[in-house]
Amino acid sequence: MRGDEAIVVRMFVTWLKSEGWTIDALRDHWDVIASKNGETLYCEAKGETSEPGLDIHTAYGQIICRQGEVDEQTARYCLVIRDEPRSLRAALRAPARVRTLLRTSIYAVAHDGAVRIV
Repeated sequence: MRGDEAIVVRMFVTWLKSEGWTIDALRDHWDVIASKNGETLYCEAKGETSEPGLDIHTAYGQIICRQGEVDEQTARYCLVIRDEPRSLRAALRAPARVRTLLRTSIYAVAHDGAVRIV
């Protein structure tokens, strides 16, 4: 993990902890794994890049392929991105219906560390 992606992950982890999530040991190539109230959140993060469309499409592919490694009925998945227009547009290309079927949410991280669910 390099550059802005590492910053996004660090800010997201700080936010998760403030929301009562416990950060689990990283495993199976996920950028962040967190648990709270019997639920586990598996996250793939992408920082701000010159090619957000390509990078975010890659992230969706990583999430889909890695779901087979997770054997938990309570698992949820998330795409963590920079809260900036090009990344948001790219992330929202996957229709809400598809994201719901994949149990995948989008979390956007601003430069000041604020996090919102898109």
